[in-house]
Amino acid sequence: MKLSMCYHCLLYKLHDCLLPNLQDARINWIVNPVHKHRELRGLTSAGRKYRGLVGKGSRYTKTRPSVRSVWKKHNSPSLRRYR
Repeated sequence: MKLSMCYHCLLYKLHDCLLPNLQDARINWIVNPVHKHRELRGLTSAGRKYRGLVGKGSRYTKTRPSVRSVWKKHNSPSLRRYR
């Protein structure tokens, strides 16, 4: 797996650009259209931690993303089919 690095210095800021080798099958999944802008949708590991989605299991679903939001979802009427 070969990753190339390039650095830009713009107004005293250092930016990292990862340029993956797209011929490598191990990292070729990242160029699929479904993986575009994962960071904007909160699908990276840091984004999932920020959204509170780190636990697993059947009991954890009652607290995901919060106890209050799950209670509100279960106790509010859903009128989508009549609209």
